Amino acid sequence: MKYYSLNHNAPKVSFQEAVIQGLATDKGLYFPENITPLDPSFFDKIGSLSNEEIAYEAIKQFVGDEIPASTLKEIIAETLVFDFPVVKVENGIYSLELFHGPTMAFKDVGARFMSRCLGYFNKDKKDAKNTVLVATSGDTGGAVASGFLGVDGVDVVILYPSGKVSDIQEKQLTTLGQNIKALEVDGVFDDCQDMVKKAFLDETLAHKNLTSANSINIARWLPQMFYFFFAYKALKNQNKPLVFSCPSGNFGNICAGIMAKKLGLPIEHFVASTNVNDTVPRFLENGKYDPKPSKATISNAMDVGNPSNFIRIQELYNNDLKVFEKDFSSYSYTDEETLVALKNIYNTDGYIAEPHGAVGYLGLKKELEKHLHAIGIFLETAHPIKFLDVVEPALGITLPIPTQIESVLDKEKISVKIGSYEELKIFLG
Repeated sequence: MKYYSLNHNAPKVSFQEAVIQGLATDKGLYFPENITPLDPSFFDKIGSLSNEEIAYEAIKQFVGDEIPASTLKEIIAETLVFDFPVVKVENGIYSLELFHGPTMAFKDVGARFMSRCLGYFNKDKKDAKNTVLVATSGDTGGAVASGFLGVDGVDVVILYPSGKVSDIQEKQLTTLGQNIKALEVDGVFDDCQDMVKKAFLDETLAHKNLTSANSINIARWLPQMFYFFFAYKALKNQNKPLVFSCPSGNFGNICAGIMAKKLGLPIEHFVASTNVNDTVPRFLENGKYDPKPSKATISNAMDVGNPSNFIRIQELYNNDLKVFEKDFSSYSYTDEETLVALKNIYNTDGYIAEPHGAVGYLGLKKELEKHLHAIGIFLETAHPIKFLDVVEPALGITLPIPTQIESVLDKEKISVKIGSYEELKIFLG
């Protein structure tokens, strides 16, 4: 499998090169040259397959022969060490819980998969070191820190916006030590992401062998397809169309869902549910892609003004807006609407959501008005404990602290404050 840049001004590369480089030399995101649909028989028998078998079939064509089949299966087995339950919330509506991993966020899957791929590619390079440089608006940092902790030949540098991630999220990315370093940026997520992209293209940093573990990296992004296959397996016997609503910030999750559909997974419709950072909902209204600076919200992992992966979604539809709109809707919600949804879900159904899931629920409810015979699934992308300062007062409850979170709460935060790209460059050396 070869990968090409979506800016179309860089050489095609292998899976390994795309993983290690992260971003193409022309600043473009990598995209697979071919997408071959899976045999229909795969979907007929999916109910009898394990999650590991499903994941292997979904991703093997994108890895090709660059990782032996036996090793790829081991990587998948080490990635999928937790459950992905589909939980009924109300009639016709389910929550796909993606927060049962080590950092209690959906990004655990991509981070674990990518770290093990990078470890495999580095195994024979005694003196080679990669520096994983990543920007986070919330959960990416913790997941990457956990996924790469102690991986030989890899240093991790995480940029996060000061005061704009939750206390628990900050603890997860600033307390691990070893090969993990955290930079606290005076700015918003987009500033962090801009610094990361600039560093990739800075030739004076070439000796650092920089790569990214944001969803711009194919090894972080592609495994997110697995979730949609697992949900389909769980609900297949109901024989109803499926509508997925993804809380959307950088649009990696929903883009991976569309990839799953291109592989043949029967999905009726996608909803990109956003907070007030509404670049994509506005695009669908007026046809103009007009990114704006991000605004801080209670669903902070979606505080993204210029979502990186939207260009991949456009490529999946050959930039044909009419075809795209048949499969895809996007709606925006305020913090006030999010809080009302949190309360309604809990008071009506006893289900404890968190702000991102509540936004996903709102978009799903709106879209299901057009799909009366469908089942709706909204993605719960993080455990409510990560947003206890929002969830507990809103619902009037006290959340028990899960083991994964308890282990970092008493650790000392260690971060370096920076305010400019030059300071990042000095830190990287």
